[in-house]
Amino acid sequence: MTIPTDPETGEFHRAPNRFADRITEDGRDGWPVEPDRYRLVVSRACPWASRALVVRRLLGLEPVLSLAVADPIQDERSWRFTLDPGDVDPVLGIHYLNEAYAKADPDYTGGISVPAVVDVPSGKLVTNDYPRITLDLSTEWTAHHREGAPELYPEPLRDEIDEVNRGVHADVNAAVYEAGFASKQAAYDDAYHRLFTRLDELSRRLESQRYLVGDTITEADIRLFTTLVRFDAVYHGHFKCNRNKLAELPVLWAYARDLFQTPGFGDTVDFDHIKRHYYQVHEQINPMRIVPRGPDLSTWATPHGREALGGRPFGDGTPPGPPPAEEVLPPQW
Repeated sequence: MTIPTDPETGEFHRAPNRFADRITEDGRDGWPVEPDRYRLVVSRACPWASRALVVRRLLGLEPVLSLAVADPIQDERSWRFTLDPGDVDPVLGIHYLNEAYAKADPDYTGGISVPAVVDVPSGKLVTNDYPRITLDLSTEWTAHHREGAPELYPEPLRDEIDEVNRGVHADVNAAVYEAGFASKQAAYDDAYHRLFTRLDELSRRLESQRYLVGDTITEADIRLFTTLVRFDAVYHGHFKCNRNKLAELPVLWAYARDLFQTPGFGDTVDFDHIKRHYYQVHEQINPMRIVPRGPDLSTWATPHGREALGGRPFGDGTPPGPPPAEEVLPPQW
């Protein structure tokens, strides 16, 4: 995998999402919400895709939005379906996700990213706009939410959720990559400083409240969680985000374990996929492709004590049931 950075500054900037059509209740972009019409393509290694996995689980959309899981190890054509029999996705009938991109735009030559939502009848990619995908699952797919589904993007809190998300995206979700992929010292130093300044700020915010916004789990918690759950396994060493391990930041470590132990979060996390992807795909950073044995993942199951802060994880709703049998992950430790 070649990591593109600015040759002058050494900075890494993620490419914008090229396909931004929305799947909505009224179908205004030509893609109406319909059960069984679309397939969500993810890698369990990818934090951006993991957001969609969590939201889909919490809202109970598994019966109406099917799931394709790509191999965590990419090749020169990017995400591939080599985890499936015959190396073909059984619903889309394709070997590589780029085939769905090509059906949407035969002239497209940009990156192939997950999450991606594909229209099953046409085989075309609809969207790879990861921030919008999860918001639309919360707000446009309401007719298909399970009974007791939580409000992850409640209207009275949207301004505050959006504000928190902007800071977390710039200084946590994106900053770990900007540190890890930097090709010059100053670019790395800037990302490193922003990351830990923001983590310290989030620690102070979460010291006296269980969740980031309000007293229930929201989209803001999901977006922070998917970076935190990868922190010690990948970002601390592989991306040189090493001022502290997450396990050395008491508030954030307890907060992350609280979410991990909440149904819909930890049961979507595959540490094997996460570690193999980062350490074996990023050969510019890890040319020997050796996957570390540590850290001890069993600590994610230790008590966190965050219940003392109150809060209602699902608000007036209920936890999701167990994942579908075909999506149950092997033991993580």
